Formats: sequence, C-alpha cells, structure tokens
Amino acid sequence: MELSKRLKAVAGLVTEGASVADIGTDHGYVPIWLIQSGRAAKVIAMDVNEGPLERARGHIRSKRLENVIFTRKSDGLQALHVGEADTMIAAGMGGGLVIRILENSSEITADLKEFILQPQSEIHKVREYLNRHGYRSVEEDMVEEDGKYYPMMKLVHGEEAPYSQEELYYGRLLLKKKNPVLYQFLQREHSLKKGIADRLGDQTGKGAESRQKELQDELERIEHAIASYEM
Repeated sequence: MELSKRLKAVAGLVTEGASVADIGTDHGYVPIWLIQSGRAAKVIAMDVNEGPLERARGHIRSKRLENVIFTRKSDGLQALHVGEADTMIAAGMGGGLVIRILENSSEITADLKEFILQPQSEIHKVREYLNRHGYRSVEEDMVEEDGKYYPMMKLVHGEEAPYSQEELYYGRLLLKKKNPVLYQFLQREHSLKKGIADRLGDQTGKGAESRQKELQDELERIEHAIASYEM
C-alpha cells in the first residue's frame, strides 16, 4: 500500500508491534500500511461516518486483512474499549477536534501508551492542551507535500516544562533538532507575513493598526525561531 508523504510520516511514528486505534481512518490506507509493513500487530480503524468505513472495509477485504484490521463506527475514541489498543492515531483533522477527542475519552486515553497526532490547524492550542494535561512529546516530524507543511508529533504520558511561544507554534523538538523542513516553513511564513505587513504599512484606522500589531508579533516569533537555528 502506497501512502502519501504525509501519511507515511505519520505511520512511521508508530512503535513496532503496536496495537493501534486509527481515528478518522477514511480509506483505511494507514491501517493497511501498518500491517503490511509489520509496524503494527493489530489495527482498529474507526470513523464517525459510515461512508469512509465502508470504503475502508472494501480496501481491507481486497488485501485479505480482516483478521488483523477491524472497522468500527465511532465518534473519536467513544467506541474503543480499555485494553483494545496501546496507540492512537489522529491525523488530518482540526486541532479543536483533536482536543475534544482527548478530552471526551479520559478513561481510554489514560489506558493508551502512545499518541500520534497530526492536527491540520490550531497546533499551538493542541500543544498547549497536551502540555497542561500530562502529555510529553518524545518525537516530532514535519513534511512538505504539494506546497503544504504538516507537523506531527508522538507523545506519551508524562510531565515536561511549559512551552515557550515559539515551541507552542513550531514544536520544541523540531526546533531543538533544527528540523530543515520547519526552517523552510519559517522562511516562507516570514516572507508572507512581511509582505502583508508592508502592504498594511500605510493604512490607518483601528482595524489596520490591530492587524499591524498582530503581524509584528507573528514576525517577531518567527524571527526568534529562525534565530535558534543559528545558535
């Protein structure tokens, strides 16, 4: 099973031999790859909608993997039972939804060992939530695909020091390891924000001034992150 660059990077964060709950499985491609590659021993492919689950079932049947990949209709982790999995994947969904899934299934998350998350938005809010609720990041990655940048993380239960603003937005481990894809992203973001700030420079009024201040704060945060690559 061939995966997109993003999904292969997500799947690559799974610890070998894991029993995985794939939340929002869509076509079931990640579960199939995890089994075929020998990365996972068992996968429960879960989705809130019947349509994606039916597509996943078809793909799983075509690979004759029904004995190791099981499909289940579920809103987040709601249909998962304690002891059925040790790892969860939540990839390709909004940050607010990722937080809600974790928040609404505390008994299940307490039982899980590893969490592979790839939020599509509000990643700083996700990191802040995780940092405040006893999750510790042990690995981070970032890939670029078709002009878009996708950060992802692997977490376990545990405490770690509060995050700086740069770490919340860009990832403590990505910055520490001077991840080259993050550096490309930072350079692009700086160029884009600087261009917008320059165009707003001559505008007046409360709305324009507020946006200018917001952009200046963003530029300073990006510049601090870029500077860490030179230390």
